[in-house]
Amino acid sequence: MQQNAWPMAAGMADRMADGMTDAGTAAGLSPWSDGALVAAIRLVLADCGGLGVDPARLAAEDDLYTAGLTSHGCVGLMLGLEERFDVEFPERLLNRRTFESIAAIREALRGLVAADPIADPIADPMNGGPA
Repeated sequence: MQQNAWPMAAGMADRMADGMTDAGTAAGLSPWSDGALVAAIRLVLADCGGLGVDPARLAAEDDLYTAGLTSHGCVGLMLGLEERFDVEFPERLLNRRTFESIAAIREALRGLVAADPIADPIADPMNGGPA
């Protein structure tokens, strides 16, 4: 099986092997490009966010709480993002602003990846980045 360029936990890797495609990399986008990150965040939102609307219909800047994200859904979303991207949200990011929009989540994830260059496929040739 080809190694996926997105860092992820074993459970998500199993789902990928069972046929769930990574929308961003399947579309030929760089794993950390805006489009690929937004696509991956939308997948997690659809799976874990409990929104009342299809995340594909939301703009990156749309308010997720207005779209139906609850405090319970936010916890599920955070856990799903941590599993999907193999990161851990530090206490300083556990606030409403971090999860208020897809764009805010994207920026938080970029900050977490920048703090851990091994998790970044651009800096890690063993994880899909340049040699």
